[in-house]
Amino acid sequence: MSTGFLIAISAGVICGIVVAAYFIAIDRTKPIAATNGAWPAPQERTTFLKQLEAVSRPLTARLPAHTTGPLRQKLSRAGDPGGLTPAGFHAVRYALAAAFAIVGLTIGVLLRLPFPSIVVAPVVGALAAFLGYMTPSLWLQQRISQRRRQIERSLAEATDLLTLVVESGMSLDEGLLSITERFHNALGDEIGKVLREIRLGRPRMAALEHMAESTGVADLHHLVESIVQSDQMGVPIARLLRVQAMEMRRRQRQTAQERAAQASSRMVFPMVGCIFPVLWIVLLGPAIIQILKSLH
Repeated sequence: MSTGFLIAISAGVICGIVVAAYFIAIDRTKPIAATNGAWPAPQERTTFLKQLEAVSRPLTARLPAHTTGPLRQKLSRAGDPGGLTPAGFHAVRYALAAAFAIVGLTIGVLLRLPFPSIVVAPVVGALAAFLGYMTPSLWLQQRISQRRRQIERSLAEATDLLTLVVESGMSLDEGLLSITERFHNALGDEIGKVLREIRLGRPRMAALEHMAESTGVADLHHLVESIVQSDQMGVPIARLLRVQAMEMRRRQRQTAQERAAQASSRMVFPMVGCIFPVLWIVLLGPAIIQILKSLH
């Protein structure tokens, strides 16, 4: 083994030992509160994410305030995965960047290129660190898109269910509760948040408007706007929900037709890149073999 490889491996092992020892020390030095000789109340174990957030707090505290609001909105649209806060999300980014940098430095030392390792290793490490720093953002965008698609697919059926419940004489809150019982996906989670906010004393329409803003789904935003307007103008909400459900079905059907029309153009590239070469080999292969035999 080369000297540079041994140095990189030793540095990675030392960093891992230091980080592990630090977290173990945090767990063992937590104060235990005991009162009147009684057994202390069981404390919640600090998760690794919270510990990582605490370690990176000196870095995350220096972030500009105007970047926290949009990031918090993105995390809300992603469903607050893992209870992530903006500080915790940045902590994950820094940790992945550091881990990828160590892996990149090791790979840079192992690569056999015409350039010296002292040049290759930092370049590969910097690229790996950038990749690790950007990976959480890409994952968050993918999570937001996936959650938005779940809401869009379920919204028309949920509106039909809400219409049936309201037309049967029940209240809007009971209709929202029936949606949470029927849909165990992103839409059900968002409606559940609305019901919890209403129980805590927030006005119903304000909770619905906050849900529409936080999800960022256009159809849901139109539905909430219609409900708010019907509540303000005294229009029967059942009739409005029926119209909104029909309009959503029409938009979904139109979107499906547009995607079907685009399928033929999207199939051109797989056919040209994958099917046609194989087809030409099958058709012209025997003729080429016969021509080569005749030439010999």
